[in-house]
Amino acid sequence: MDLSNLKPAEGSSKNKTRKGRGQGSGKGGTSTRGHKGAQARSGAKRKIGFQGGQMPLQRLVPKFGFTNLNRVEYCPVNLSTLQKLADKGIVAITPEVLVENGVAQKKELVKILAYGELTAKLEVKAHAFSAKAKEMIEAVGGTCEKY
Repeated sequence: MDLSNLKPAEGSSKNKTRKGRGQGSGKGGTSTRGHKGAQARSGAKRKIGFQGGQMPLQRLVPKFGFTNLNRVEYCPVNLSTLQKLADKGIVAITPEVLVENGVAQKKELVKILAYGELTAKLEVKAHAFSAKAKEMIEAVGGTCEKY
Protein backbone atom coordinates (compact mmCIF):
# COMPACT_ATOMS: atom_id res chain seq x y z
CA MET A 1 0.00 0.00 0.00
CA ASP A 2 1.28 3.47 -0.84
CA LEU A 3 -0.07 7.01 -1.35
CA SER A 4 -1.22 6.24 -4.90
CA ASN A 5 -3.86 3.70 -3.89
CA LEU A 6 -5.24 5.24 -0.65
CA LYS A 7 -9.00 5.70 -0.55
CA PRO A 8 -11.57 6.16 2.22
CA ALA A 9 -13.29 3.12 3.73
CA GLU A 10 -16.47 2.01 2.00
CA GLY A 11 -19.50 4.07 3.08
CA SER A 12 -17.44 6.53 5.14
CA SER A 13 -17.82 9.60 2.94
CA LYS A 14 -20.33 11.11 0.54
CA ASN A 15 -19.65 12.65 -2.85
CA LYS A 16 -20.50 16.29 -2.31
CA THR A 17 -21.02 18.53 -5.29
CA ARG A 18 -19.14 21.77 -4.65
CA LYS A 19 -21.17 24.65 -5.98
CA GLY A 20 -19.61 27.76 -7.45
CA ARG A 21 -16.32 26.13 -8.46
CA GLY A 22 -16.34 26.86 -12.16
CA GLN A 23 -18.28 25.83 -15.24
CA GLY A 24 -16.59 22.43 -15.42
CA SER A 25 -18.23 21.32 -12.17
CA GLY A 26 -21.69 21.60 -13.70
CA LYS A 27 -22.73 23.80 -10.76
CA GLY A 28 -20.77 26.93 -11.67
CA GLY A 29 -22.01 30.34 -12.81
CA THR A 30 -25.06 31.08 -10.72
CA SER A 31 -24.29 28.16 -8.35
CA THR A 32 -27.87 26.81 -8.55
CA ARG A 33 -29.33 30.12 -7.26
CA GLY A 34 -30.93 31.22 -10.53
CA HIS A 35 -30.53 34.70 -12.01
CA LYS A 36 -30.81 37.89 -9.94
CA GLY A 37 -33.50 38.39 -7.27
CA ALA A 38 -33.24 38.42 -3.48
CA GLN A 39 -32.52 34.71 -3.13
CA ALA A 40 -29.56 34.92 -5.53
CA ARG A 41 -27.73 37.38 -3.26
CA SER A 42 -25.41 36.44 -0.44
CA GLY A 43 -26.93 36.47 3.03
CA ALA A 44 -30.42 36.10 1.56
CA LYS A 45 -33.12 35.23 4.09
CA ARG A 46 -36.90 35.33 4.00
CA LYS A 47 -39.11 36.22 6.93
CA ILE A 48 -41.05 33.36 8.44
CA GLY A 49 -44.45 33.32 6.76
CA PHE A 50 -43.25 35.19 3.65
CA GLN A 51 -45.44 34.25 0.69
CA GLY A 52 -43.67 35.89 -2.22
CA GLY A 53 -45.24 39.31 -1.70
CA GLN A 54 -48.75 37.94 -1.30
CA MET A 55 -50.48 39.09 1.89
CA PRO A 56 -49.30 36.55 4.50
CA LEU A 57 -51.91 34.38 6.17
CA GLN A 58 -51.09 35.69 9.66
CA ARG A 59 -51.95 39.22 8.50
CA LEU A 60 -54.93 38.15 6.40
CA VAL A 61 -56.87 36.29 9.12
CA PRO A 62 -58.87 38.67 11.36
CA LYS A 63 -57.82 38.95 14.97
CA PHE A 64 -60.46 39.05 17.68
CA GLY A 65 -60.98 38.17 21.32
CA PHE A 66 -59.01 38.92 24.43
CA THR A 67 -56.17 37.10 26.18
CA ASN A 68 -55.89 37.81 29.86
CA LEU A 69 -52.19 37.85 30.69
CA ASN A 70 -52.91 37.52 34.42
CA ARG A 71 -55.01 34.35 34.08
CA VAL A 72 -54.21 31.68 36.66
CA GLU A 73 -54.51 28.18 35.25
CA TYR A 74 -55.08 25.21 37.53
CA CYS A 75 -54.69 21.48 37.00
CA PRO A 76 -58.15 20.07 37.84
CA VAL A 77 -58.21 17.07 40.19
CA ASN A 78 -61.53 15.36 40.86
CA LEU A 79 -62.70 13.77 44.12
CA SER A 80 -62.90 10.44 42.29
CA THR A 81 -59.13 10.68 41.68
CA LEU A 82 -58.55 11.41 45.39
CA GLN A 83 -60.65 8.34 46.23
CA LYS A 84 -58.42 6.18 43.99
CA LEU A 85 -55.35 7.49 45.84
CA ALA A 86 -57.08 6.77 49.17
CA ASP A 87 -57.73 3.20 48.01
CA LYS A 88 -53.95 2.86 47.52
CA GLY A 89 -53.49 3.85 51.18
CA ILE A 90 -52.53 7.51 50.74
CA VAL A 91 -54.18 9.65 53.42
CA ALA A 92 -52.30 12.97 53.22
CA ILE A 93 -52.69 14.46 49.76
CA THR A 94 -50.42 17.32 48.67
CA PRO A 95 -49.39 18.58 45.22
CA GLU A 96 -46.12 16.60 45.60
CA VAL A 97 -48.08 13.36 46.15
CA LEU A 98 -50.18 14.12 43.08
CA VAL A 99 -47.00 14.64 41.02
CA GLU A 100 -45.53 11.34 42.26
CA ASN A 101 -48.72 9.51 41.21
CA GLY A 102 -48.82 11.16 37.77
CA VAL A 103 -51.97 13.19 38.41
CA ALA A 104 -50.34 16.63 38.04
CA GLN A 105 -47.16 18.15 36.58
CA LYS A 106 -44.37 19.46 38.80
CA LYS A 107 -45.03 23.22 38.66
CA GLU A 108 -48.80 23.14 38.11
CA LEU A 109 -51.26 24.71 40.51
CA VAL A 110 -53.81 22.16 41.71
CA LYS A 111 -57.54 22.76 42.15
CA ILE A 112 -59.79 20.13 43.71
CA LEU A 113 -63.18 19.73 41.99
CA ALA A 114 -66.31 17.95 43.26
CA TYR A 115 -66.69 15.34 40.50
CA GLY A 116 -67.19 11.82 41.81
CA GLU A 117 -67.71 10.22 45.21
CA LEU A 118 -65.43 10.42 48.24
CA THR A 119 -65.76 8.03 51.19
CA ALA A 120 -62.27 8.23 52.73
CA LYS A 121 -61.23 10.71 55.42
CA LEU A 122 -58.38 12.70 53.84
CA GLU A 123 -56.07 15.58 54.68
CA VAL A 124 -55.99 17.53 51.42
CA LYS A 125 -53.59 20.38 50.66
CA ALA A 126 -54.09 22.15 47.35
CA HIS A 127 -53.80 25.59 45.78
CA ALA A 128 -57.59 25.95 45.37
CA PHE A 129 -60.85 24.13 46.11
CA SER A 130 -64.28 24.43 44.62
CA ALA A 131 -66.89 25.23 47.29
CA LYS A 132 -68.71 21.93 46.76
CA ALA A 133 -65.49 19.88 46.86
CA LYS A 134 -64.48 21.50 50.15
CA GLU A 135 -67.94 20.79 51.53
CA MET A 136 -67.82 17.13 50.45
CA ILE A 137 -64.32 16.53 51.89
CA GLU A 138 -65.30 18.04 55.23
CA ALA A 139 -68.62 16.11 55.26
CA VAL A 140 -66.64 12.83 55.33
CA GLY A 141 -64.47 14.14 58.17
CA GLY A 142 -61.45 15.26 56.11
CA THR A 143 -59.62 18.57 56.17
CA CYS A 144 -58.92 21.11 53.43
CA GLU A 145 -55.92 23.39 53.56
CA LYS A 146 -54.75 25.96 51.01
CA TYR A 147 -51.17 25.27 49.94
